[in-house]
Amino acid sequence: MSIDRTMWVRGLVLLGSMGFWGAQGALAGGAATPLHPWQVAVKPGAAQAYFTNLKDGDEIQMPFLAYFGLSQGWGLAPIQAPAGGKSGHHHLLINRDLPLDFKQPLPFNDQYIHFGKGQMETTLNLAPGEYTLRMLLADDKHLPRFVYSKPLKVTVSQQRAKVEVPAVTTPSIALIVDKGLTSSRFRVLFHASNLNVGHLAQKIPGSGHFRLSVLPLAGGKAAEFDFVDGETEIWLQPPAGEYKLSLSLVDNVDPDKNLAEVVHTTASVK
Repeated sequence: MSIDRTMWVRGLVLLGSMGFWGAQGALAGGAATPLHPWQVAVKPGAAQAYFTNLKDGDEIQMPFLAYFGLSQGWGLAPIQAPAGGKSGHHHLLINRDLPLDFKQPLPFNDQYIHFGKGQMETTLNLAPGEYTLRMLLADDKHLPRFVYSKPLKVTVSQQRAKVEVPAVTTPSIALIVDKGLTSSRFRVLFHASNLNVGHLAQKIPGSGHFRLSVLPLAGGKAAEFDFVDGETEIWLQPPAGEYKLSLSLVDNVDPDKNLAEVVHTTASVK
């Protein structure tokens, strides 16, 4: 089955899980920040670095723009400045198992692709064939964290000579509501294209952190969530009703500046 990349347009609402409903929650703004009543607290469980637009068994065509996610309150942190706590940067492993020694830094080669600037995507350009892909988080010294994905086996059916890769040259962000079919609890995913995500405290020029506003359309005050520790998702459980969600990526140096156009979507809670 081929992947429909158009599902990742701005403001897209996905009905149903994309295979990661097992993530239990996300904590905005760090562990010291009190939770909003609508926010689902992180529960004990393994965190994951994962693909948001790939699943095991997919058949894809090259070039393919792969997107990354991060669960359980973990956040992205570029390697330019150290960041403690639940932080790291993504790595894509191609046809490689997890390292046997997590006390050794990850190598730099075609099978261990590093995203040390806080990137959330990459364009794959693999020859036709079968591949095993997985994501792995590591710290600023490239030492692996125990935050990774299960291996995904994908088939590259063909490599197209002329095709518009769905990468964007203009920096942009996307907001996705991953809605459960039987629960009022739902996950909200954030994505940044051609942009870097990091901790506010790092103050790295060109990097930003996500900020989410959830406004009840029936009236009332909006809930505001500031993801200053580089988080890229949150789980919410607001009262029944219709909501407008607005996402921005705030500059980590200039708090009055957005690094991309604000995006919006709606969510209906039964």
